[in-house]
Amino acid sequence: MDARYVFAVRFRLDPAVGGVSVEPNEFETRLARDADPPGEEGWLFFRDNLWRGEINDERHFRRLTEEALDVTVLSVEYRALETDEEYLEALKDEIRADLETFNDDSVSAVLNKYLGSSVEVQSG
Repeated sequence: MDARYVFAVRFRLDPAVGGVSVEPNEFETRLARDADPPGEEGWLFFRDNLWRGEINDERHFRRLTEEALDVTVLSVEYRALETDEEYLEALKDEIRADLETFNDDSVSAVLNKYLGSSVEVQSG
């Protein structure tokens, strides 16, 4: 099983030494975070951080990203859950087993509620 959450991150470099500068000092990059296996600790990352395919608390998520990257983060945007078919099926099974947790009546409604249409299934 293989899956990751992908984000676009815009950040700024702030040199720590006087008299040092960088040009340009702002960059955009792709950040990927491994998706935890369904049912294991951390697997509810999508529920806790995303809503309708957007980050639900951008300021908080920007701070977490700054801590992870040790740079000044200007913005973070969710792009997609990139997954293989095996992970997606395991995720659906785990959601189906506990729909009450998500306050919804179908797996597709849960996926849409949190991930929007941003699920990309990678082949082989």
